[in-house]
Amino acid sequence: MTPTIRKIERVIAPEPVIEGAGVRLKRSIGTRTLNYLDPFLLLDHFASNDPRDYEAGFPLHPHRGIETVTYVLHGEVHHKDTLGNSGSIGAGDVQWMTA
Repeated sequence: MTPTIRKIERVIAPEPVIEGAGVRLKRSIGTRTLNYLDPFLLLDHFASNDPRDYEAGFPLHPHRGIETVTYVLHGEVHHKDTLGNSGSIGAGDVQWMTA
């Protein structure tokens, strides 16, 4: 079977946003430009050499009825929930959470 070659329709530049308690990130999906995709709600990119951009983290918030996928290219991500469960993932790791 001959592969179908498709053209790129458009490139969406990620938008800088501040989430949680002041975490600076770039968002590609879930912006005013690209807000019509479903079931994907958000696609965020965290990358900074400045700890002030991310160390405030995210206050307690519900995950009820969603799934999150986190993958780490460099560094480490720490997660803790309201039940006291916690864990860390590092470079090359993937966390898939169903809530």
